[in-house]
Amino acid sequence: MIIPAYKVAPFIRETLDSVFAQKFNDFEVIVINDDSPDTPELEEALENYRNAITYLKQPNRGAGAARNSGLRVARGEFVAFLDGDDVWLPNFLNEQLKLIRSDGGYDLAYADAINFGDGGPDSATNMAYNPSHGDVTFTKLLCGECNIVTSTVLALREPIMRVGGFDERFVNSQDFDLWLRLAKDANSRITYQKRVLVRRRIYTGSLASDPLRSFAGELAVLNSVRQRNDLIKEEKEILEDTLRKRQATVEVLKGKQQLTIGDFKRAAESFTEAKKYQPSMKLEMVLFCLRIAPGMLQRVYRIRSSSGSNKPLS
Repeated sequence: MIIPAYKVAPFIRETLDSVFAQKFNDFEVIVINDDSPDTPELEEALENYRNAITYLKQPNRGAGAARNSGLRVARGEFVAFLDGDDVWLPNFLNEQLKLIRSDGGYDLAYADAINFGDGGPDSATNMAYNPSHGDVTFTKLLCGECNIVTSTVLALREPIMRVGGFDERFVNSQDFDLWLRLAKDANSRITYQKRVLVRRRIYTGSLASDPLRSFAGELAVLNSVRQRNDLIKEEKEILEDTLRKRQATVEVLKGKQQLTIGDFKRAAESFTEAKKYQPSMKLEMVLFCLRIAPGMLQRVYRIRSSSGSNKPLS
């Protein structure tokens, strides 16, 4: 398995403990230090594992480049991608190997993950928020009907290398880009199971805790897909629809941030922009409230956010 390490010194022991607690134990572990600013603490945390892992150091080039470095030295038929702050359940490798070898064999298999970390236990799973439906295809990945959490992936190494690995141009969402290229360029067979096999850590500063950054990364990937000249009509239509929805979501998230800090003018601009991409009655109501009672809307939003009951405005 390939573990990129950047600012994960407080968590890497727990991550590696979960790897070495696997019921299936014929594997290699590659940890890539992407010039992390906490390198002294990271290397201290890795000390007890140094004889059991391959440890690489490289200049900071991002998670995609770190995973590519791991892919180049990996010797196994299969690869797994575990973030340095996430945790596998003990049966992860057993269950994913069984799945990927089933039904004639698959190129990639993913599973469900449960969130934990800041704010205490969270019983919600990724598939509760982002369910996967039906067969995993390029269009299903494109429109978000199938969603892959990278730490839950087990895949054949060869197809990943054939499509060029992770695209290092993307600061984030390199994984989303790779899954799309595997489905489109390599015609890979992808499957999933809805069993929770991973604990996904959410904490301040992590990508998972910043939905605006995540959606902005997705937009960059989708705009890259837009430049392809091999999309059929259905794929182009789905892409354009997804782009509108993602752009609306980004503007709504920006509006919420501005609403929270009391910049009602910029909040209204963002919600108005979101309405252009995806009109809705909720956005109409939000804009109406911003015109007549912005302070009250801000208080209501803060209360909903602090209670954990906040829902999207669009």
